[in-house]
Amino acid sequence: MKKRLIIYGFSLLAFVLFGTGCKKYLDINQDPNAAAEPPIAGLLANTTYLTAENVFQISDWTSYYVQYLASPNVSGTSDTYQQSDPSGTWGDLYNVLTDLHDMRRFAAQKGLIAYIGVADILTACNLSMGINLWGNMPYSEAFQGVDNLSPKFDDQKVLYDSCLMLLDKGIAALQQPGADGELDKASDFIHAGSTTAWIKTAYSLEARLLNQVSGTPQYDPAKVLAALAKGDSSNDDDAQVTQFSVRNPWAQVAINNRNLLLDGWLSAYFVDATNGKTYGVFDPRLARITDTTMFLDYRGTPNGAGYQGTSNTVHAQCYLDEGKWYSSTNSPLQIITNAECRFIEAEAAFRAGDKPRAYDAYIAGITASMNKIGVGKDSMDAYLKNSAVAVGAGGLTLQLIMKEKYVACFLSPVTWVDMRRFNYAYMDFALPQHASLGSSFIRRMDYPQTEISRNGKNVPDIKRTDHLWWDQ
Repeated sequence: MKKRLIIYGFSLLAFVLFGTGCKKYLDINQDPNAAAEPPIAGLLANTTYLTAENVFQISDWTSYYVQYLASPNVSGTSDTYQQSDPSGTWGDLYNVLTDLHDMRRFAAQKGLIAYIGVADILTACNLSMGINLWGNMPYSEAFQGVDNLSPKFDDQKVLYDSCLMLLDKGIAALQQPGADGELDKASDFIHAGSTTAWIKTAYSLEARLLNQVSGTPQYDPAKVLAALAKGDSSNDDDAQVTQFSVRNPWAQVAINNRNLLLDGWLSAYFVDATNGKTYGVFDPRLARITDTTMFLDYRGTPNGAGYQGTSNTVHAQCYLDEGKWYSSTNSPLQIITNAECRFIEAEAAFRAGDKPRAYDAYIAGITASMNKIGVGKDSMDAYLKNSAVAVGAGGLTLQLIMKEKYVACFLSPVTWVDMRRFNYAYMDFALPQHASLGSSFIRRMDYPQTEISRNGKNVPDIKRTDHLWWDQ
């Protein structure tokens, strides 16, 4: 695992950029680079902010696997499942997990129960994202510094169960008397110190994890619905970050693309799923994501095929454009949302045999998604009344639920979990051109070269076509 010396001065200095509310963390009577213990509010700021950044880092890989995005180059590495080195993403996850380990330890020493609760919740969030990429990971022997530079890899199923346990512990801590009002509001970039909001997020993350095992014997839709009953119930509950040192990283992708550092091109599959070609109805969310092309229509880039036409410097395909909802300076980086929760509810209710509830949740998920990104009422009503969408409880299918969740969770890593759960059986979804794994879809990511070089004796021998334990 990537090890680092924990030098908090650099991390804390970054928070000055967010405003005067964070400057107080530097008001200590010693060199912050030599501080034995960082201000705990600084750890809260670091971990809440960088958890959202980790969602971006992971999605920058997985969005190609689920064909939200496509490379403008023929046989792009991510497009076509080629061998990759995700060392940066692995390191970013473990940097946050290390800070969370320290935040929990310092909070326990000081009796700060709310900080313990948030540390447990964010650990479950980051760790679950990691095991959904790689499977087995170091955890029980990690975070020991020089005392153990070769930690063992824990079993992915054991880590999944640990994530559920951490969420339960986090909820219990935040429900204790005295927890409310303890968190520093200015340092909490996700929920501004609200323990109530954190508890809802924990239950929502629990519902996500419980629903993830739909292909295993332990799946219980009743448990999923019970968690959702205590989780997010409106868009105001969404766990997200909207303050950045410079800008939302997807906005930077759009700027880079304008400057011919090509990235953020929309996949032909995603565009066709929303422009009316695949499902027979134009989705007004598409216009909130990208602009029309030079041909005054919406068209994407086929994964693996590269840009279409004679030049990749003209707007002949759709991109993440500057100023759009996902790629504006202060667009939110979303961790888990009310819209996602409604589609989890729709799926769990459908599997439980309650199709009327499933249909209501399906409509509520579309509505929450469209309200979130600013679709006008007339456009939203027209979409919801279209016969391709308004199928009624009797006409609802899992495929339709997952299609709408696919659009609502645009750029979320959770979609790669969904794609694998459903064996990539989305309407018209196909392997990318020049796929490197023959007739197989990608099932997991390569372990990073940093881990192989430093802890190679413990790194599992895997193939990108190996299924994770829940991917059945």
